[in-house]
Amino acid sequence: MLLAVPSLILLVLLSVYPVLYAGQQSVRDGDLIDAGSFVGLDNYAAVLRSPSFWRAAGFTVVFTAVGVFGSWLVGLALALLLRLRTPVRGIFKVLLLLPWVVPIVVSSTSWNWLVATPQSPLPILAKALGLGDTLFLADPTLAQATVCIFKVWVSFPFMMMMMSSALASVDVNVYEASKVDGAGVWQTFRHITLPMISRSTFISWILMTIFCVNDFPTIFLLTGGGPVNATQTLVVLAYVTVFQNFQTGPGVAIAFLMTLVLVAISIVLFRQIRKVDIT
Repeated sequence: MLLAVPSLILLVLLSVYPVLYAGQQSVRDGDLIDAGSFVGLDNYAAVLRSPSFWRAAGFTVVFTAVGVFGSWLVGLALALLLRLRTPVRGIFKVLLLLPWVVPIVVSSTSWNWLVATPQSPLPILAKALGLGDTLFLADPTLAQATVCIFKVWVSFPFMMMMMSSALASVDVNVYEASKVDGAGVWQTFRHITLPMISRSTFISWILMTIFCVNDFPTIFLLTGGGPVNATQTLVVLAYVTVFQNFQTGPGVAIAFLMTLVLVAISIVLFRQIRKVDIT
């Protein structure tokens, strides 16, 4: 116990104390300089009554759902493809990791170059196809779609690695037995592959849900939450509330509400992991 004391103290200082301090700020009406006076749960009530909160919450749900399941589907498909033994499999795998390895600042800059202005390649291509002047980051709906696609782009390598590890742990004898029993490709995938990798799948969903809900740079660097707050997620709204509007209490309250939702989702998915039976 004595040997563990320094680590416990460090853990408290780095994790517990900031949470307690933030919780104290969430029940006050202060700013970045002054803590302000105690207001109880008024900040939480004001946040829950705010239309901007529910608008950001709605897009956060969409952004998270597309980010989790979109990146999982792409990652799983590529993981299955990489199981094929080809001479360029190693090089192909390295290239597929680039969206995840490249710093997000570089990726967002590249996507801005692709879609941000009428002189960008994708708007020029859309105009050539007869779609008119398509401004991907100026139209609210197109901006939301662009941000979601960008999230899938930067996240699928993580899912691909998770699914590749899960697939590598599946005993090949199970597949050989299924072939002997006459199972087709789809039957093998549905009744053998998916159940055998379900534990890793649920874990990857939990991690990616946390990544998506807390993803600040992807939104902020690509659109800044615009246009007209169409791509503003809860974490961006919390940042704007605290560091631009200088309303510390409501901003921290938003962050705590996000945390409660993430904990609830994690509990549900962890229960699903316990229910998994791969025998």
